[in-house]
Amino acid sequence: MADLFDTPASSESPPNPAMRPLADRIRPARLQDVIGQDRVLGPDGPLGSMLAAGSLSSLILWGPPGVGKTTIARLLADETDLAFVQISAIFTGVPDLRKVFEAARLRRGQGRGTLLFVDEIHRFNKAQQDSFLPHMEDGTILLVGATTENPSFELNAAVMSRAQVIVLERLSLADLERLAQRAEGELGRKLPLTAEAREALLEMADGDGRAVLNLIEQVAAWKTGTPLDAQAMANRLMRRAAKYDKSGDEHYNLISALHKSVRGSDPDAALYWLARMLEGGEDPRYLARRITRMAIEDIGLAEPAAARHCLDAWALYERLGSPEGELALAQAVIFLALSPKSNAGYVAYKGARAEARRTGSLMPPAHILNAPTKMMKDQAMARLRL
Repeated sequence: MADLFDTPASSESPPNPAMRPLADRIRPARLQDVIGQDRVLGPDGPLGSMLAAGSLSSLILWGPPGVGKTTIARLLADETDLAFVQISAIFTGVPDLRKVFEAARLRRGQGRGTLLFVDEIHRFNKAQQDSFLPHMEDGTILLVGATTENPSFELNAAVMSRAQVIVLERLSLADLERLAQRAEGELGRKLPLTAEAREALLEMADGDGRAVLNLIEQVAAWKTGTPLDAQAMANRLMRRAAKYDKSGDEHYNLISALHKSVRGSDPDAALYWLARMLEGGEDPRYLARRITRMAIEDIGLAEPAAARHCLDAWALYERLGSPEGELALAQAVIFLALSPKSNAGYVAYKGARAEARRTGSLMPPAHILNAPTKMMKDQAMARLRL
């Protein structure tokens, strides 16, 4: 009986390899062939160390799209001789999970463990995440979850305490070039691109290995007599949008980078992070509010005009709209980055609030009490004499 969710055997003849997607055709067969994740897969890395010790634990693979999460999970199952079962949190409900757990129990009774790979694990709700716990604890499954979101925000503490978080990195241009060379080896020919166009192609992938292979597959199909330059290639390909989730980690990472660049008095970096957020589709009004907050928190009384400058930029944006109004926000960011910094007022205010909470209903000193009647004045004087 075939395992539930395992790839079934087929009586049909295997498909023509050339019909398979390029990303599938060059999928690594060994962990050492995975590109770009040496820090975690190397002999001294967390996964390399676990495998060397023969003690693989449940894992959460956290990283951007196209960095090898699914491939690594599949190869870990091969390395440890576990049955590989893959599900997606998007398409799997509670009844499906019950079937997966039951199949894993049967498999365990036959002497084989199960590596359960859960793609987009952060999309499971609390109850669904809790359903993994007893099966993780009794060894029915070894859980490997994949997520693009910060696990500390999206996953239950109970799951986090039973799994090690492995951070996978965005692929560098050098990593993408190695992937391109591997793809050319599979295709049996070089891409019809100039050196400049080749670099532009890799940059278009934005650190995503799957994306670069999809682009390479498109380019390799072109019939051209001479190599195309960057402009000719750009005319044929649509540029991939930069990864930016306005409600996820990228949102908070970029606003933090903007804030810290202003705080560090680096106008070039501050402008870059502002531009990244605008290019990603961030609401300029949100940025106007955050820029004004920076003026209050980080510049303060060292440059009292900063807050007024930000409010004026905000008002200019409301009058002009996009894209002209965004220039006013950019000028405000430059002003803040170049301004002297002082958070003394902010720190003092927070300290005063903390003290007010601590002291509760403590009366003011007698000499500053309001005393509109003679009796109240006499009582105030009496308290002063005590």
